[in-house]
Amino acid sequence: MLSDYWHFSVGLAQALALLMSTTFLCYVFIILRPYLRHKTQPEGRAQDFVWHLFVPCRDEAAVIDATLDNLLSAFDDAHVWVVDDASTDATAQLVRSRMRDCDRLHLVSRTFPEARQGKGPALNAAYAALDQSLAPDADRSKVIVGVIDADGRLSANCLDVCAAPHHFGDEQVGSVQVAVRMINRDDPRPRPGGRIANWWGRLLVRMQDLEFRCAISALQMTRKYTRTVGLGGNGQFSRLSALDDVRRAYGTPWHGALLEDYELGVHLMLVGHRNAYTVDALVDQEGLPDLRRLLTQRTRWGQGTMQCATYIPQLWNSRKIPTIGVLEATYYLLQPWMQIVGTVVYPVPMIIVAWNVMADWTAMSGWFLGGGWMLLLLLIAMGLGPFLLWGPIYTRRCEPGIGLLRGLGFGLAYTVFIATFYVTSWRALLRILQGRTGWSKTRRNAEIGHPGPVAVEA
Repeated sequence: MLSDYWHFSVGLAQALALLMSTTFLCYVFIILRPYLRHKTQPEGRAQDFVWHLFVPCRDEAAVIDATLDNLLSAFDDAHVWVVDDASTDATAQLVRSRMRDCDRLHLVSRTFPEARQGKGPALNAAYAALDQSLAPDADRSKVIVGVIDADGRLSANCLDVCAAPHHFGDEQVGSVQVAVRMINRDDPRPRPGGRIANWWGRLLVRMQDLEFRCAISALQMTRKYTRTVGLGGNGQFSRLSALDDVRRAYGTPWHGALLEDYELGVHLMLVGHRNAYTVDALVDQEGLPDLRRLLTQRTRWGQGTMQCATYIPQLWNSRKIPTIGVLEATYYLLQPWMQIVGTVVYPVPMIIVAWNVMADWTAMSGWFLGGGWMLLLLLIAMGLGPFLLWGPIYTRRCEPGIGLLRGLGFGLAYTVFIATFYVTSWRALLRILQGRTGWSKTRRNAEIGHPGPVAVEA
C-alpha cells in the first residue's frame, strides 16, 4: 500500500512539473509577440495636463538632491511633493533649503505615530496634501499624479508620452506605467570591493536591467490586451479623478500591501479604469549590485504578491474586467505559490533519473541511447529555454552594442538569476507564517560601505 502511494505521488509530481513547464513556455511565447512587434507611438502634449510628482522618502539624503535636480529642471511645469517619512538623516533639511527658491517644490512631513507605516500611507499623505491645495473647481481628470522613487530619473519625453492620445488622452485610461531601466547598468564599479566583487555586482545589475526591459516589458505589453497592466512603484502615473474613484470605493487610493503599487492597479481595474504601459518613456533607477539587498527587495515583492492574491475572488466577481484579464491576473498572483510548489516538483524527474542510474546503470544506458536522451533534452529545453532566449533579445532590442555572444551569456546567467525567485518565495512565505508584514526599505547603493543593515523594516 505504501509503495502504491509512493508511485502515485511521484507520478503526480512528474505530471505537475510537466504541466507547469508547458504552461510557462506557452506564456513566454505569448508575451513575446507584442514585445517584438512594438513600434514607437506618437507623443502628446504635457501642457494639456497638470502634473504632480510624489517622491516618498525615508532617509534618502544620499540621493534626493540629484532626483530633485532632474525633476525640477527637466519638467518646468510639474510640482514635486517630497514625502518625508520621519527620516533620521538630512532629507527634510535638504528639501526645505531648496523650497526657498522653488514654489513648485513641496514637503509633506510625517511624524510618529503615523509615520513609517509603509509606502502606501506615505503616498496617501501626499494625496491628502495635494487635495487640500487644489481649487474646488479644478478639473481633476486633467490632474496627473506621478510616483517617483527617491533615486528615480524620468526620461525627458516622459510626460509627453504619458499625455499621448492612447494614454491620458483617452478618458478611459486611469493610469500609465512607464518602463524601468537600471541607471547603473554600465557602471564599471557598482559597489565597494575588488575586481571579483564588482564583476558580480555588474552582472546582478545587468540581470535586473534585462528583467525589467525585456521580460517585464513583454509581460506588461501583453497585459494591454488583457487589460490587466500592473503598476510599479517607480514611474507610475495616475489620473487624480481615478484615484478619487478608488478612494470612494476603498477608503484611500493606496493600501497596506507590500506591493502597494500593483494593489493600486487592481483597485483601478475594479472601479472600471484601464491601466496602460509604455516603453516609449523610461524611468531610471538604481540596480542592486549585491545579493543580500536584492533578496531582501524581492522577498518584499514576493510577499506583496502573496498578499494581493486575496483579490482573486473580487477579480472573478467583477464585471469590469474581461475573462482573459482575470485569468492573466490570477496566474500572476499565484506565481509565488507556484514557485514554492515548483521547488518540490521540478527536481523530481531528475532525481528519478539519477536514482535509476545508480540502481541499474546498464538498463538506463539502454534507455538513454534508445531515445531517452530526447526526453531529457526536451525537459531541459522547456525548463531553461524560456529564460535563455531573453539574453539575445536584450542585446538586440535594448543594448545592441553588447554583441550576440555576450547576449547568450546573459541569457545563461538569467536562468540562474531566476532561481532567486524560488528562494524569495520561500522567504516571503516564512514571513507570512511568522506574522511579519513590516515594509522593509532597502538601503541605497551610496549608503553601502557605511555601518548599518541592508534594509530597515518599519
